Amino acid sequence: MTSLATDYSNFVQSDQQGRHRIFLTVEGMSCPACAFKIERALNNNDVEARVNVTERRMMLSWSGDSSAGGKLIEKASSLGFRFSPIQKNSETSPYSPAVLLKYIAVAGFGAGNIMIFSLALWFSTRSTMGDSTRDLMHWYSALIALPVVIYAGRPFFTSAWNALRKQSTNMDVPISVGVSLACGVSLFETITGGEHVYFDSAVMLLFLLLIGRYFDAKLRARAKSAASDLLALMSGIATQVQDSKISRIPAAAIKPGMTLMVARGEKILADGICENDTIVDASAITGETLPKNISMGEYVFSGMINLSDPITVRIEKSQNDSLMGDIITLMQKAEQGNARYVRIADRLARWYTPAVHALAFATFLFWAFATNVGWQTAALYAITVLIITCPCALGLAVPVTQVVAASKLFKSGMLLKSSDALERLAMIDTVVFDKTGTLTTGEMVFENAEDFTADEKEALASLASASRHPLARALTIALGEQSLLAFTPREIEGKGMEFLADGQRYALGSAAFIGAQSGSDEKTELWFTNGTDKKRLTFSDKLQHDACEVIDALNKRYSVIMLSGDRSAVAKRTAEELRIPSWQGEITPREKLEFIQDMAAHKKNVLMVGDGLNDAAALSCAKASMSPASALDIAQNAADIVYQRPGIGSVMEAIKTAKKTQKIVRQNLSFSIAYNLLAVPIALTGNATPLIAAAAMATSSLIVVANSLRAGKD
Repeated sequence: MTSLATDYSNFVQSDQQGRHRIFLTVEGMSCPACAFKIERALNNNDVEARVNVTERRMMLSWSGDSSAGGKLIEKASSLGFRFSPIQKNSETSPYSPAVLLKYIAVAGFGAGNIMIFSLALWFSTRSTMGDSTRDLMHWYSALIALPVVIYAGRPFFTSAWNALRKQSTNMDVPISVGVSLACGVSLFETITGGEHVYFDSAVMLLFLLLIGRYFDAKLRARAKSAASDLLALMSGIATQVQDSKISRIPAAAIKPGMTLMVARGEKILADGICENDTIVDASAITGETLPKNISMGEYVFSGMINLSDPITVRIEKSQNDSLMGDIITLMQKAEQGNARYVRIADRLARWYTPAVHALAFATFLFWAFATNVGWQTAALYAITVLIITCPCALGLAVPVTQVVAASKLFKSGMLLKSSDALERLAMIDTVVFDKTGTLTTGEMVFENAEDFTADEKEALASLASASRHPLARALTIALGEQSLLAFTPREIEGKGMEFLADGQRYALGSAAFIGAQSGSDEKTELWFTNGTDKKRLTFSDKLQHDACEVIDALNKRYSVIMLSGDRSAVAKRTAEELRIPSWQGEITPREKLEFIQDMAAHKKNVLMVGDGLNDAAALSCAKASMSPASALDIAQNAADIVYQRPGIGSVMEAIKTAKKTQKIVRQNLSFSIAYNLLAVPIALTGNATPLIAAAAMATSSLIVVANSLRAGKD
């Protein structure tokens, strides 16, 4: 292996104009002067370099030969900086919470200012104010309202237009039509010197609905795609060994037959045959926290982390065909299934929206052609129908209740990440737990310290303190402060630690390393020898402090199941200790997912609680899912709820909150429907003006909000 080069061609993006771009991280840059130095060295008529000092990134663009990027980067590297290629992803939401917040600010500002003129109009008569003053206030209202509606109404107008283009409807259609007609008729009344305008109603309606839309978007923004995170986990740069040369290639370019070198601490990016003895962290695949010994010729999987000296892996499968690729495919299918979940308010919109428009149109036709009130009055009656039945209360019924419940859960240390999570959580009848890190703390506990003398404990502490093995760390914690012996242990990779003292061999490690017979109870173990005696150390994974209490409570109402990637004997012992009636051990990520899917096929609504990468697909597929804050980012992003408090008491609290929340949502929806059934006849018969309709609509919304606040109480 004589040279190290980076193949940048796989990272270059080209456009139709013949420009090529590559995005790179910059190491060694500490100030704006460094950025200026890089840009001055590279920029010319054909080359453009832009350096972001804050993010330490550079965008390099050039025309001509796409392979010229390598020479440009070498030129910049000669200045003393190091560059690494990255893949650019700039997907953004057009109506993110931050954007909606701007719309709310504009609508609120407009509503407040229009209300100044409206109050004067409401509490003054035509004779005392005079026509000229009244018309002037109407024009002032129009000058404020129309720009506000055009700007702040964009989320609703865009959504309504997209729905209509697809020959469908949604809640935003009546909102858009009602606001537009109210503004249109009000503008006509202003131009012709009419007595009443309803700009204040239109802007206030937008303000209230935008608040509900913001809360809903805020929750949705937290529900990040877990499959995308897994793809990010598989991304990176691999080190390829070919013809005694080392080159760096993007993970996506890995193909069967390649040989990759994996340094200590690096991820294995594709499935293959390991050509060395090593130790790997396989927790992402199996969920088991202890490192796994890998022998030369043994199969390794993408997602494992090399904990030993550099190894070479002969790739057998591409990333798409690897175990991690299978998990991603399964998760994407599971996420698509969850995305098809239709919320109650949206289902109501299927018949609600066309019915409201039909009623409004019928109202206009009746009053315009069957009576002598004129088309302006008929139009106002039709607008009144649209406004009084406008689904403000219906639109707030679900998101406001969820926001209140989410705030309550947040105060209890739980983060609600999906806007319909509580709706689904309230439906569960089965609770499936992962073991390690969920029902247990994931921390190994030294069980039989009393079997060792003080001198032996000093020797154990001396050996364990020099090792990074999880069991050695657990042993060091359990032994506490000990006087260390004046000998330097040496580590035998994958076997244990040892040193010689007074001609005696002191060693700590596996049974084979010590020369002992492994225990028959399949407990997690280490062995110790002082040269004469051989003693066994046993370890157990500590249960969560409230696990027994919570499982007992859940057993009374739900089917409780434990699925673990740990050894069957360990899983059985944990299940028996917690009185979990059904369990499985040594289960793979695919088998976990298939188990959840099979439960769903048998009409079971499953809550999945897990913390590992091996739980991610099952978390996405379950009816509802929860993950502890100590979990991997992948598991947290796949889960609907992330809980901060130690233990699993949050699971029971979340279920109770979900059931109460859904009860309140049903009350809100029932009230909204009853309100519309009562209000529509009043509007149809012309016994309400748009102003009265707006007041009634606002009152119904306030009632819904007030009822929703109960979701935050115990």
